[in-house]
Amino acid sequence: MERFYTCSCFFRDNIFLEEYKLHVRFVSENQFRKDYQNILRSLGCVSESQFRDVLGKIHAEIERRQHYELKSAERAATIKEIYTPLHQHVYYLQESFLAPEFLQLVKYCTSTDATMEGLMNLIQTEAAPRVFRFPVFRKEFCKDFIEELEHFEQSDAPKGRPNTMNNYGILLNELGFDESFITPLREVYLHPLTALLYSDCGGSCLDSHKAFVVKYAMREDLDLSYHYDNAEVTLNVSLGKDFTEGNLFFGDMRQVPLSETECVEVEHHVTEGLLHRGQHMHGALPISSGTRWNLIIWMRASHERNKLCPMCGKRPTLVESDGFSDGFTMDPDDTSSTLSCSLT
Repeated sequence: MERFYTCSCFFRDNIFLEEYKLHVRFVSENQFRKDYQNILRSLGCVSESQFRDVLGKIHAEIERRQHYELKSAERAATIKEIYTPLHQHVYYLQESFLAPEFLQLVKYCTSTDATMEGLMNLIQTEAAPRVFRFPVFRKEFCKDFIEELEHFEQSDAPKGRPNTMNNYGILLNELGFDESFITPLREVYLHPLTALLYSDCGGSCLDSHKAFVVKYAMREDLDLSYHYDNAEVTLNVSLGKDFTEGNLFFGDMRQVPLSETECVEVEHHVTEGLLHRGQHMHGALPISSGTRWNLIIWMRASHERNKLCPMCGKRPTLVESDGFSDGFTMDPDDTSSTLSCSLT
């Protein structure tokens, strides 16, 4: 497998302050005060002790990110050693897991006469631009998959949080789903669709991913704040179980100010996936009852992100990492590529 890298901005950019629903960048305390103290005051962070508490959380998150790869590898090794799956079959993608409507889309997209116009006649579009909806899995698979996730959740095996915005969920690479499930799903079934739908933003050359599940429940996470993804293309599948409300909402691309954005609500039904551009701002409205599990696949194209990091908006400074990492690659013929130490 080709070597993948992280951009150095991963350690200090796009840190989410949950209490204030704010994403921040931290380089130094002076920089942070200058850039964010007034904003934080307007959001209720008025005392010095509150501000110090914010700084403490930021430093803890930076430390977590600096040790993320090592801790993740340790968790994966421990899970492999001590965890016994409930449903071993769900770890290996089978065509019988997939919805007939999805297979029909894939069949069309892999035909020699496939066109964007023809695909538009088969796929459901949404009011939000370039957001598409289609069944991905059969209900029987979703049931077994959730049972497996809940079995793992209740086990003594170590668990890592998916990202700074979701407190409840599972990193699927640590559980062993990457090679036998997510990679073939991306390469064999999703790639034909994304190549037609998003050829202008990397959809035809997706070569890595980050996959995880997130959980929403009444005494846990209820919703998800407005954000964009570290991805060129994202697939978000509603797995179940029984819940009410909790639709997604979409705004504009990340470059458009929120003041100039009108958000559109999009329904999300069990077994269905929503496919969208990673830089398309979106969020999830709160559920009002029940428990909801979602499968998220951030699909990445090194050809695109090597030119401009989607998170910091700059040419990436690469940091050595393991696995698919953040999807950057180093072109041996590109002398302008830079490589840094992850602890600097």
